[in-house]
Amino acid sequence: MAKRIRVRIERCMGCHTCELACAIAHSSSKDVESLVMSGEKPGYRIHVEAYGPRSIPLNCQHCEEPACVLACPTGAVHRKAPGKPVLFDKERCIGCGMCVQACPFGVITMSSEGQGILKCDLCIERLARGMEPACVSSCPTHALVFEEDKESARSKRQLVAEKMAAATDAAAVEAGEVTKFGGGAEEV
Repeated sequence: MAKRIRVRIERCMGCHTCELACAIAHSSSKDVESLVMSGEKPGYRIHVEAYGPRSIPLNCQHCEEPACVLACPTGAVHRKAPGKPVLFDKERCIGCGMCVQACPFGVITMSSEGQGILKCDLCIERLARGMEPACVSSCPTHALVFEEDKESARSKRQLVAEKMAAATDAAAVEAGEVTKFGGGAEEV
């Protein structure tokens, strides 16, 4: 079973800490002070986008059938095995940008040098050391969660059930009914 980063949009406050943590994790020094002092610009692979009053973190979804992998003519964008992260090999990249165009989420960007791309690799180096991706471990509101697909689906179902129950309760109160503990509604 594959692990993915799940976004809990309602918790994101738009602080961009995940972007900074990502840039640090992909820098040569892995240290914020050294990163600033050296002037290195490693870029980030997660993007916090504003939509109305909400902030929404977006990153590579490591799709089952990734369009970026299919679009890459050299195999620079690849997956080692099913369920594993979609990775990028800079040595094989010709800088054509086909993967950038093919990504339906718009989360692959060209690097500032123009040769190569920036895309989430789930912090594969950190995973190898038993750590979570940098964006997940840095999020102060726990808007980003690294979990198994099965657990993610269960969490989503629980959230939907909670929202449906809250909506039902609100409708019952508005209609002058009181919800019974065991379910159903009873008139007051």
